[in-house]
Amino acid sequence: QVEEELQEQEFLDRCFQEMLEEEDQDWFIPSRDLPQGVGQLQQQLNGLSVADGSEDILSKSNLNPDAKEFVPGVKY
Repeated sequence: QVEEELQEQEFLDRCFQEMLEEEDQDWFIPSRDLPQGVGQLQQQLNGLSVADGSEDILSKSNLNPDAKEFVPGVKY
């Protein structure tokens, strides 16, 4: 009976390990799944900024603040 319990426990351990390995394959891990060089590109993208706030964009804008909201496919 003890031997049966040990075999059953070993079987469950193997099943659990296989399940974990399958789950690992389903996860998207950038460092593993993306080609080399993409990480470098990611670092460059992280270093970009939109604006430093030194320019007042609104004062230079020629957009009409009272215009209707744009809705794709609707003709006015």
